[in-house]
Amino acid sequence: QVQLVESGGGLVQAGGSLRLSCAASGRTFSRYTMGWFRQAPGKEREFVAAIWWSGTITDYADSVKGRFTISRDNAKNTVYLQMDSLKPEDTAVYYCAGGFYTSRRPDDFSYWGQGTQVTVSS
Repeated sequence: QVQLVESGGGLVQAGGSLRLSCAASGRTFSRYTMGWFRQAPGKEREFVAAIWWSGTITDYADSVKGRFTISRDNAKNTVYLQMDSLKPEDTAVYYCAGGFYTSRRPDDFSYWGQGTQVTVSS
C-alpha cells in the first residue's frame, strides 16, 4: 500500500513557475512508475507526465513538453513536477499517481493523492 500527498500548488501569473511535490509512504516507492495527472472543471482527468521506477525514462503530454519536468528522488520517496512557462490553460487540480505499468491511462495507476490546485492567471 502506498499513500501519496501532494503539495506546492497555488496561484501564479502566466509565464511563472511552480514546483509540485508528491511524498509517498511505504518502502516500495522505488518500484512504481509515478505519474502526474490534472483535471480542470468540467473536463476529464488527463495525463501530464510520468517517470519510470528507475528515473531514467520520462514521458510527457504534448501540451506540457518542453515546459514541465518530472523527476524523482527514491531516497526521499518523493516525485516532483517542475512547471515553467505556465499558461492559463494549465489551471487544474493536479494529482500524483503510482502504478506498475508504463501507461498514460488513469485506470492503470493504482494509488492516488488528494490533489493540489494550480491556478494560472492571465
